[in-house]
Amino acid sequence: ELGGRGLIKNAINEGRIAVEQIASELRRAAKPLAGVSEVHDIVIVGSGPAGISAGLEALRLGMRYAVLERGTLADSIRKYPRHKILLAEPVKVPLYGQLWVADASKESLLKVWEAIIAETKLQVLTGHEVTSVERRGGLFILSSADRTFLARSVVLAMGRRGTPRRLGAPGEGLAKVLYDIIEMEAFEGRRVLVVGGGDSAVESAVGLSRQPGTEVALAYRGKEFSRIKERNQTKLDEAVTAGRIRLMLRSELQEIRSHEVALTVAGEPLVLPNDDVIIRIGGEPPFEFLKRSGVQMVKKDVAIG
Repeated sequence: ELGGRGLIKNAINEGRIAVEQIASELRRAAKPLAGVSEVHDIVIVGSGPAGISAGLEALRLGMRYAVLERGTLADSIRKYPRHKILLAEPVKVPLYGQLWVADASKESLLKVWEAIIAETKLQVLTGHEVTSVERRGGLFILSSADRTFLARSVVLAMGRRGTPRRLGAPGEGLAKVLYDIIEMEAFEGRRVLVVGGGDSAVESAVGLSRQPGTEVALAYRGKEFSRIKERNQTKLDEAVTAGRIRLMLRSELQEIRSHEVALTVAGEPLVLPNDDVIIRIGGEPPFEFLKRSGVQMVKKDVAIG
């Protein structure tokens, strides 16, 4: 996600390349891999495509490794923003071979990850949320709620989006619930509810409304949009006037069901047929965690031409 797009191919390649570089540096520093102590050669934080790829490369190289995931593997994949996933060309996964996911769902991708892990016997420690990373005496100390890990090197494969905020509504754990979208065309002909009152929610609703046959509803608990850009307000007004978006202000999502959603709009109950729910109410990026861990965040101007 270094470029802001969660591309599976890039993530897999980046995870593998990072571990290749780390292994090379450890060898040059005369630090043997797979030592007998409690010190890991590498600890990988996150079990998405980058984290799994990094773990597989560490396993292939015979490194003493640990892959830490704060939730479950299923949670990690379920948060992936695409409704459908398409790899235009195969990508090589360490210890597994060529991976080609064509027009697949998140559930299909999850099955692929599970098959890769079962086949390679990659160990992923779930339920281990890393709360801090410190460097002391040439080693990294990673702390979780009930355990401490010592490592010569660390790969942070958490992604840049961080943790999306949740509504806490019943049914929010269904596979139809997403927190981001990239390919609007994947929702062609579907009934979509977008929840949120910021620019990301409005932009998502407007983009979806341009897809052939897509029915879009936008729910916001406020009386008006006060935080969005003027151009987004204009586009939203045009889409609502044209009948491409059903706007529901002063609304609350009460429950998400398999084929419908239940809301209250201005205090009145409303049930809508529904295929997908897009929740765009912000998130908690891992920037503070990175700063606490000693990672410096910088911005650079890139000259083109």
